[in-house]
Amino acid sequence: MTTPLENLAMIGDGETVALISSAGSIEWLCLPRFDSAACCARLVGNTDHGHWTIGPEAEISGCEQRYQDDTLILETDMHCADGAIRVTDFMPVRDHCPLIVRIVEGLDGTVPTVLTGKFRFDYGRMPPWITLGDKSATMHVGPDKLVLCGLGEVEHVDGTLTSRFEVKKGERHVFTLGYSAAHEEAPEPPDADKALKETRQYWEEWISRFDRPVPYEREVRRSLLILKALIHRPTGGLVAAATTSLPERPGGELNWDYRYCWLRDAAFTLHALIACGYLEEATAWRDWILRAVGGAEDKMQIMYRVDGSRRLDEAVLDWLPGYRFSKPVRIGNAAAGQFQLDVFGEMLNMLHTSEQAGMERTEQGLRLERSIIDQLESAWKEPDHGIWEDRGKPRHYVASKVMAWVAFDRFLKGSGCEQLSRKEHARLTAVRDRLHEVICIEGYSSGLNSFTSYFGGQTIDASLLLLPMMGFLPMSDERMAGTVARIENRLLVDGLVRRHESESVSPEGAFLACGFWLAECQLMDDRREDAARMIERTIAVASPLGLLSEEYDPACKRLNGNFPQALSHLALISAVLALDAHDRR
Repeated sequence: MTTPLENLAMIGDGETVALISSAGSIEWLCLPRFDSAACCARLVGNTDHGHWTIGPEAEISGCEQRYQDDTLILETDMHCADGAIRVTDFMPVRDHCPLIVRIVEGLDGTVPTVLTGKFRFDYGRMPPWITLGDKSATMHVGPDKLVLCGLGEVEHVDGTLTSRFEVKKGERHVFTLGYSAAHEEAPEPPDADKALKETRQYWEEWISRFDRPVPYEREVRRSLLILKALIHRPTGGLVAAATTSLPERPGGELNWDYRYCWLRDAAFTLHALIACGYLEEATAWRDWILRAVGGAEDKMQIMYRVDGSRRLDEAVLDWLPGYRFSKPVRIGNAAAGQFQLDVFGEMLNMLHTSEQAGMERTEQGLRLERSIIDQLESAWKEPDHGIWEDRGKPRHYVASKVMAWVAFDRFLKGSGCEQLSRKEHARLTAVRDRLHEVICIEGYSSGLNSFTSYFGGQTIDASLLLLPMMGFLPMSDERMAGTVARIENRLLVDGLVRRHESESVSPEGAFLACGFWLAECQLMDDRREDAARMIERTIAVASPLGLLSEEYDPACKRLNGNFPQALSHLALISAVLALDAHDRR
C-alpha cells in the first residue's frame, strides 16, 4: 500500500536523507548521497524494492510523529493492543560516513516487536550478499556496503533480515545502519546517547541563528531546517527535493528526478536564507557553482549533481511500478540540457543580494558574472524552455525575458560593473532598457489587460507573479495590477494557485510556491488581509510535521510531487518575511 506523503517524515545529515512513514518504515534512502542509487525504494515501488521497518507485531491502532523541538530528530509513537513503543530516528552529522540510528523504547506494556530489513541496492533491483556477525549483518553489492548493528536473534531468508524481540516499558534497544565503500572497514557505530545529544546540538545551534520573531514562526523554522538538510554539506550544493519521480499528477507521466542542484531553485533558496541571516550557506553555494562551472563559463548548465559534475543522463527504471502506480520512474534529468534564459537572472540577482549582505566578491565570481552578461547580450533574443521546463518547442517566455532584464539590472548595480568603461556601461544600460521595452510591448496583451505567458500568446501562468517581485514593474502599474487580477480570476482552485490556464496542459493541482508568490504581490499592493489568507491557506496543506511537496490536489486533499520540495519551503519563508515587513511599516 502506498504511503501518503502526509504520513512521511524526513531525517538527514547534510549528505543524504531518509523518508520514514508513521508506521516506522524507512521507505526512501539513497546512500551515500542525495543522488546516489536508493537501497530503500519502497516509496516508488513496493516492499520488494527495499525498506527497513520497526514496529509492533500486532496491528497498530494509532501512531503519532513529531520532531524533537527544532531538530531533525524524529519520534514515532506506535500503539497496539499490547502497549506502546517509541522509535527515535536520526542521522548523526559526520563526514562521508552516513549512519542512521534507531532507538526503540517501551512506553507502555510489553510489546512484541519486529524489525524487518529488506535492503535492495540500485533502486530495488539488486539483493545484497549478506553475512551475519555478532549482533550484526553486513550487506555487500558491488562498491557499496551496509552494516546493520544491534540485532539479537535474526532470521535471514531470501535476502530479508527479520528480528523479533519484546520491548517492556522503560526498556531501550538501539539499532544502527552504517554505509561505507565495500573495500573499506565500516566505521564503528557511535554511542547512541552521545550521538543523539550531538545531533540535537547541531540542529539547535544552527536554527538559533534565526532569532527574529515573525508570524508563523514554527513553520518558518521548520522550513529553514528542511532547506538546511537539502544542502550537501561537503560541497555547498543544494538539491531541489529529496526524491525522484513522485508524480505531479498520480497515474501520469510527469515524474521527474529532483535530487540535483538547479541554479534557479538554489538562487531562490539562498535569498530566503540570506534574509534569515544565513550568509555562510550563500558563500558555500557561490564557491560550489564556481567549481562546477570551472573555466567553461559559456557552457554553464541549469543544473548539476551535488558534487558539481555535469552528466545527468535520463533513464527509466522499468522494474519499479512507481508511486501510486505512476510510471515511468526516472533517474537523471534531461532538462539539464535545456536552454532556460531565466537562470542567468536568478544567478546575478542572488549574487547581488549576497554582495549587499556582505559576501566578499572573488575574481572568479566577477569573471562568471561578466561572462553571463556577454552571453545575454545576444541570448536574450532567443526562445527558451521557460521556468516550468516545458519539453515542447522553445518560446519567448515573458518570465524568462524578465529574468534576463534582472541580470542586466543587477549587474549594473553591483561591483562587477566597476570594471566597465563608460562606453560599455552605456551599451549595457541601453540593452537593459531596450529589453524592458520589448517585454512591455510583446509580452503584454491590452485585450486581456495582462502580461501573457509568452510573446504573442493569449494565456497566462503563475510565473508572471515574479515581475513585481523582481522589481520589473510595481504593483501600482495598471498592467501589473491587471495581470495579478487575471491570475486571481483564472488560476485559483479552492483558494490555491495553479501554474497554468492553457488548455494544452492537462489539469493539475495547486503549485504551492505560487500561492506564496501571490501573497507577496498582494502585500506589494497593500492587500494585507488577502495576503494573510493566502499564506494561511497554503501553509494549511502541509503535512502534520510541516513538510511541503511541490503540488497539492484540492480534490483529493493530497500532497503531490517530489517531497519535501525546497522551492515550496523557501517561498513560505519569503512570503512570511514579507508579511512581517509589511506589519512593521
